[in-house]
Amino acid sequence: MTFLTASLEQSPSTAEEEAYLHLQRGLRLCRYKPGDRLIPEEIAAEIGMSRMPVREAFRRLAAEGLVTLRPNRGCIVAGLTFDEIYETFEIRSVLEGLAVRLAVPKMDADAFLDLDRLLDRMERAGQTGSSDWVVRHQEFHALIYMLSGRPNLIRKINALHVVIEPYMRFWFDYVDKPLSAREEHERLIRALATGDAVHADQIMQEHILGTAPLLAEFASPARR
Repeated sequence: MTFLTASLEQSPSTAEEEAYLHLQRGLRLCRYKPGDRLIPEEIAAEIGMSRMPVREAFRRLAAEGLVTLRPNRGCIVAGLTFDEIYETFEIRSVLEGLAVRLAVPKMDADAFLDLDRLLDRMERAGQTGSSDWVVRHQEFHALIYMLSGRPNLIRKINALHVVIEPYMRFWFDYVDKPLSAREEHERLIRALATGDAVHADQIMQEHILGTAPLLAEFASPARR
């Protein structure tokens, strides 16, 4: 079995979970943009449920910093400032660095084969201008941090990816990606292949932090 067969999508077990995943997907795909007001009645009608699970999903998203609940204004999609974008990448670098250290002993031939395949798909998407680049990039990182085997850590990292994904998509649409993108990910694969968990952690952190100023500078001026 290869790791690519493992789905990154969650399956809802309750109405609240279904509403949460529906809204989360809308935020990730830029359907809902910073400043947009989310109307519970409209969203409930879209999904085919009552307002209560949607309102519970709002509270969960607010706890994650994805929306803001305001008196008399309801639920507003949150935006990130320059500093908040950079801080998100700083936290990501530490958490994914930890995930790498835990994942290194579990890396095998199948895992490396899947990383190579995802890297090829990422490159093809980038060459065609497809926004699938963002999806493939996330899958590349997810394959590694899922191998950590730490459910709480995985959830926290995934939540950070959700926060930053709309900005990644916006960035992809308007800015040419660095030609070094493949080289950076190949460097990470080489670090994983050494079996040196501390070294791989360092390379992962450098990789993530290297993207932060580029994305933050592009995405945040209007929201500072």
